[in-house]
Amino acid sequence: MIPRYTRPEMASIWEPQTRFKIWFEIEAHAADALAELGTIPKQAAKTVWDKARNATFDVARIDEIERETKHDVIAFLTHLAEIVGPEARFVHQGMTSSDVLDTCLNVQLTRAADLLLADLDKVLAALKKRAFEHKMTPTIGRSHGIHAEPVTFGLKLAYAYAEFSRAKERLIAARKEVATCAISGAVGTFAQIDPRVEEHVAKAMGLVPEPISTQVIPRDRHAMYFSTLGVIASSVERIAVEIRHMQRTEVLEAEEFFSEGQKGSSAMPHKRNPVLSENLTGLSRMVRAYVTPALENVVLWHERDISHSSAERMMGPDATVTLDFALVRLAGLIDKLLVYPANMQKNLDRLGGLVHSQRVLLALTQKGASREDAYKLVQRNAMPVWRGEGDFLQLLKKDTEVKKYLTDAEIEEQFDLGYHLKHVDTIFKRVFGES
Repeated sequence: MIPRYTRPEMASIWEPQTRFKIWFEIEAHAADALAELGTIPKQAAKTVWDKARNATFDVARIDEIERETKHDVIAFLTHLAEIVGPEARFVHQGMTSSDVLDTCLNVQLTRAADLLLADLDKVLAALKKRAFEHKMTPTIGRSHGIHAEPVTFGLKLAYAYAEFSRAKERLIAARKEVATCAISGAVGTFAQIDPRVEEHVAKAMGLVPEPISTQVIPRDRHAMYFSTLGVIASSVERIAVEIRHMQRTEVLEAEEFFSEGQKGSSAMPHKRNPVLSENLTGLSRMVRAYVTPALENVVLWHERDISHSSAERMMGPDATVTLDFALVRLAGLIDKLLVYPANMQKNLDRLGGLVHSQRVLLALTQKGASREDAYKLVQRNAMPVWRGEGDFLQLLKKDTEVKKYLTDAEIEEQFDLGYHLKHVDTIFKRVFGES
């Protein structure tokens, strides 16, 4: 995490004080359950809560202890004992470090997912608003970066809305998958601790019991979580790249909002660069970079090793913080995006009507021409226009072989822009419902 790309609410989830607070809650809730089962004195569990519930844990002191013990959980428990006193001996009964570490990580990941889901709602709201604003704003559709047939700018945004709707569904599923708790002991057999303790802690922490663990919660859950973040990041980059293309000087169909006093270049005062979109591309690469180690973390030796630990200490904060920042930035970018319908129309007309070539092709086949002959007739009139030598409509009208099949009026009919937009309402209803 670096401050430049970090929002405070997400960062707070990963702060040491937050982590130690969650560790304490896991231990204290476990003590409550152990007390109810008669394993430890009820007064001991009460004392743990009374003395440490509102404590501010001394991070520097815990670090000092860890430098000697070389073990983070033992360092925390030692510091907790300094706060609680003799009753601290009843804390962590029958538990192993991973019971605390893994349960805590999953609490953090679910909290992070909740923030990311709220971010996605912001993106979806911005996309929906702008999609309806430009529902019938005609623009050129492209394939391979080349002019194809007309679409609307609203359809481009509706496509993104549907994509991020799927992203939200995936993240909801990933959150559910990672929201498990393991308080099952050294190798997951509950030999030293009753399964009812796990059930109690899970409920108290907003999780569900892990059906079966080794010493750790299975990492396929986390692999799915971080893979989902990676897919969302790719969706962020897809729309960011589209905006970057649209802002190119030769295109200029839309551009990022440029505020008063903003500077685009240290050397060239005229520049207005798509810096936010380019930033989103870079941030998306970083989120995706954590997918591979998440997948590799699934593979651990026997009941567990700690090869996953170092990677997760980085990927947990970095991936969620980075995606959080990127989603909020994307929502703002879409909301304030400058759109230029006149330039869209200019680009749409740039190829002199060639965007209607398929309609002419189909009209010829419907009048009796074979598809192969129709294609040749249309293409031989299209290629001069492609080279800037004439108008497509006029060339077709002058082609005697074309005229064998189509009258001038029938040719002109194929150049109706509205024909391409007749199902926009249908698509919008599919994406947005009846609203």
